[in-house]
Amino acid sequence: MAFDEFEPSSRREGIFRAKSWARKSWFGVTTGLLVCLALSNALMAQEPPAPQQAPPESASQVAETVSVDPGVTDARIAERLTRIIEATKWFREVNVRVDQGLVFLEGRTDTENHKIWAGDLARNTQGVVAAVNRISVNETSTWDLSPAWTELQSLGSEAMKKSPLIILGLLILLLTWSAMMWASRSARFVLHRWLENQLLRRVASRVIAVPILLLGAYLALRVAGLTSLAVTVLGGTGLIGLVIGIAFREIAENFLASVMISIQNPFAQGDLIAVAGHKGFVQSVNTRSTLLMTLDGNHVQIPNATIYKETIVNFTANPNTRFDFLVGIGYDDSIEEAQAVSRAVLAKQEGLVKDLEPWVLVETLGAATVNIRVYFWVDTASFNGLKVRSAVIRGVKKAFVAAGISMPDESREVVFPSGVPVRMISGESEAAAREVKAPAASKQEVIQLPVGTRGTTEGDLSTEATDIKQQAQRARKPEGGPNLLKNS
Repeated sequence: MAFDEFEPSSRREGIFRAKSWARKSWFGVTTGLLVCLALSNALMAQEPPAPQQAPPESASQVAETVSVDPGVTDARIAERLTRIIEATKWFREVNVRVDQGLVFLEGRTDTENHKIWAGDLARNTQGVVAAVNRISVNETSTWDLSPAWTELQSLGSEAMKKSPLIILGLLILLLTWSAMMWASRSARFVLHRWLENQLLRRVASRVIAVPILLLGAYLALRVAGLTSLAVTVLGGTGLIGLVIGIAFREIAENFLASVMISIQNPFAQGDLIAVAGHKGFVQSVNTRSTLLMTLDGNHVQIPNATIYKETIVNFTANPNTRFDFLVGIGYDDSIEEAQAVSRAVLAKQEGLVKDLEPWVLVETLGAATVNIRVYFWVDTASFNGLKVRSAVIRGVKKAFVAAGISMPDESREVVFPSGVPVRMISGESEAAAREVKAPAASKQEVIQLPVGTRGTTEGDLSTEATDIKQQAQRARKPEGGPNLLKNS
């Protein structure tokens, strides 16, 4: 059951339309009720029809005693029974024989009831001692449709008799439909001020409209003379709902989950979320599933029941996200200097949240390095976190090289501060030993990074949400249905 949305473009126009609709609906309902009352009075004023005598074909009983003239003989009894049986037109090839008050009936008929009726007639006749019923019943053909035709004629006759009540019931049903539509639209108009979600307004209006429809259907069936059917409709509503609930359990589960999602609002359209192993931007939510567009540009439809049961990570609810990375420096390098250089890079990096303090902390002492972890906050509502993190790592590495801070690998490294002496064994020019010293790393000032890194290796640092949104607009909708995340 679907209803058209009643959403006024402005408050004044909506109130005027609601009042106009209410006046028209009230006038229609009042007129219909008056017509119903007039028809009911007319039907009640009619005198009840006199009971009609059942046709001969429906007779199943005979008189207790069928009199015969005094001084009756077997011949008079046979003659009397023959005339009565032939008058019914139910029998063919009738032969009645009476011997000493014992009646023998022979012949053919179409139904078993007619045969029984003839036997009862003979036994109740005056002067009859007993009756032997040898009347045979004709076998009907499989393709004999006369019983069906008779039943249809009976139904048609019954429908003609109840046609005024049926018309009155249809009128009540029509008025009920009008009242249901008026109640549904009025409920949507009233609830528009308190419920912004479209799905919740639709569900509330249906909760109000369905009882009106059931009550109208019950009244229409009762007026039409179908009382047993009316009781069955109301009594079977719960059974039907149970059967439908079992057959369409998953559909009902997803629908209820969509209602709960609409009430709780764990995310909004365009939010970046991770749920059930999928990460993407929320495109729409309908009564069956939630549509995500992943960072790879793929559509993913997740059932609402899964969304409601799973853990949801919303990356957009808080516009700031903390990132970190690990960098190792040599044991001979100054930790304080490395921390200062890292903070200097973070202070000049675009896309970081300046109000939140970055951390540069010593994490572990490795086999060959002192491991420092750098923490910083990125404005992920406007910038791409991965690109900003890459820019920070690149800037820290460049600043460490410029400052002469070594970054050895994880293998064990032996450092000779005074160099390694080398003595040549052969050759006059190489007779004298000489020392080869490793050049000392010159301490230079930290390279000044430009404010902002647009146009650098990472490219544009802005968030990819805009690009995903544009792709979603150009993409084909994988599933129809209204978007429940829209308030209008």
